[in-house]
Amino acid sequence: MAKTKVKYVCQACGYESLGWLGKCTNCGGFNTFAEETASVTKTFVKETKSGKIIALDAVSAGRETRLATGIAEFDRTLGGGFCGGSITLLGGEPGIGKSTISLQIAGALAAKGLKTLYISGEESPQQIKLRAERLHTAAQNIALLCATNILEIEKAIQEYNPALTIIDSIQTIYHPDIPAAPGSVGQVRESAAWLIRFLKDNNFAAIFIGHVTKEGALAGPKVLEHMVDTVLYFEGERSQNFRLVRGIKNRFGSTNEIGIFDMRAEGLVEVPNASELFIQSNLDIPGTMVTACLEGSRSFLVEIQALAARSALSMPRRTITGLDYNRAAIILAVLEKKCGLELSAQDIFLNVVGGVKVNDTGADLAIALAVVSSFREMIFGRKICAFGEIGLGGELRSVSNIEKRLYEAEKLGFATAVMPQGNLKNLQKKYSLELIAPRTLAEALAKIG
Repeated sequence: MAKTKVKYVCQACGYESLGWLGKCTNCGGFNTFAEETASVTKTFVKETKSGKIIALDAVSAGRETRLATGIAEFDRTLGGGFCGGSITLLGGEPGIGKSTISLQIAGALAAKGLKTLYISGEESPQQIKLRAERLHTAAQNIALLCATNILEIEKAIQEYNPALTIIDSIQTIYHPDIPAAPGSVGQVRESAAWLIRFLKDNNFAAIFIGHVTKEGALAGPKVLEHMVDTVLYFEGERSQNFRLVRGIKNRFGSTNEIGIFDMRAEGLVEVPNASELFIQSNLDIPGTMVTACLEGSRSFLVEIQALAARSALSMPRRTITGLDYNRAAIILAVLEKKCGLELSAQDIFLNVVGGVKVNDTGADLAIALAVVSSFREMIFGRKICAFGEIGLGGELRSVSNIEKRLYEAEKLGFATAVMPQGNLKNLQKKYSLELIAPRTLAEALAKIG
């Protein structure tokens, strides 16, 4: 008879303890420990095919084939589509659109005549059918299975032989021999390992939909992200219609790519021209500046807004939305030290229009110009954009992919671009834009102020 032992596992990070703890010593979470029973003599890891040592130069790589969904924004984040046997983990907040985009992917593949198996542990077939009708998704070649037992799921995949399997969600799947509740760290870890091994051995591509915690991290053990091939996060603000699919890990492509969608009644619609989505203001007002941001291989324009107001507080406020707080603090310090702006008595508010988050250091110059515009109550105009990294000495440093940034600005009808002088030598073609290329931030203010 197999011996069993009781252990307590943190449901946030997977840390194990012999006794219950009010606070996890690993991640610091409170009341996250749950009791689990584990067998000390039985393992639930699926047996794999016996391997043998082989020389690397004797391995035949073959030709890489991709299963493209036909949804260009999603394919871009994957690196061109699904690889055979690849496992993609798609995470996001409740209601963000994970199930919607998954069903749209199934419909896109079904339209090509490829079979897709949609396995749901949360919804009934009637609910999925209603969503498919709302999305105008072709029902042919899409099979539904409402099950959570991993043994039933494995049998169904083997019998149906789909081009893509969708598991909604991985936290609901359980193995009947594992003495832990579905969704617990131990159950998710062992069930996912079992399922991943089966899918890879049979060269099945799959999407695992994952829940997230209130902190925004994927629920369950961190090892789940290590086991899969690709990790995608679905991001977006509830008050905004746009959604971003961002790659966090990708064994078959770049992790810098993003896909942009617009949430509508008929589902998620691709946004090929993101610049028009994020530039929403049509008024010439102080405190605005447009910049070209780079995410992976794509460039798009965003509008930076700033508001500088005299503060009545002993410690003026610094409220930053959509930008890195520490980066913004450096820019404000450079403006005060190198450009003579007295901002220490001002409340400063910075925002990126549309709710998008900007991590590109090429937006530094636009942030500085927006602050100056608000502080001095001056208008630079809607036909000017700026990009460049600001150093601690007030110098403007070159940014990458300058050609893509200028092309995007020219395409949307901008007349002037302010950029670092170091980028001029990298230009391969002439643009209709008037190029202003200062060496320092103070020089940039003198030329356009």
